[in-house]
Amino acid sequence: MFMNVDFLWFSLLLGVGATLFMDLYAVFIKRVFQIPSLDYALLGRWIGHFNKGMYRHPNIMVASKIEYERVIGWCAHYMIGVAFAFLLLLLTGIDWVCNPSFLPALILGVLTTVAPFFMMQPAFGFGITASKTPKPNIARLRSLQAHTAYGVGLYVTGVIISFLFCIL
Repeated sequence: MFMNVDFLWFSLLLGVGATLFMDLYAVFIKRVFQIPSLDYALLGRWIGHFNKGMYRHPNIMVASKIEYERVIGWCAHYMIGVAFAFLLLLLTGIDWVCNPSFLPALILGVLTTVAPFFMMQPAFGFGITASKTPKPNIARLRSLQAHTAYGVGLYVTGVIISFLFCIL
């Protein structure tokens, strides 16, 4: 059915949908429990320092601000979501789009926690698995919750895409 449909198109739809689901979860958590999520301006600040050869910071929160860091961070956040969705389709095959299953989406979502634990948090100066933060276990749990929400979002978005492109 999808022989002529671009693999990237479904990665884009899945990634944007799942990342949006993750962000809606973050809004819910913030409004109901007053738990803030990551400020994606920090992600933009980190990326913005790459052209200066800075890939690690003692504390990203006190690093010099970058013009448009919030926009850069939000764009990167969604591009990363699309890249992980691409990985899901690469691992499961494009047929997953017409027959989405929960477990691969959830497993991938949970496994994406590796990125903040071992790449972003150390690069931000927060230590491996947030070990240098005031409450590392809470930071770890929040990362795991957010990325689990992303995995659920992959499945939910997959079901919606399946309905729109495979059933109709």
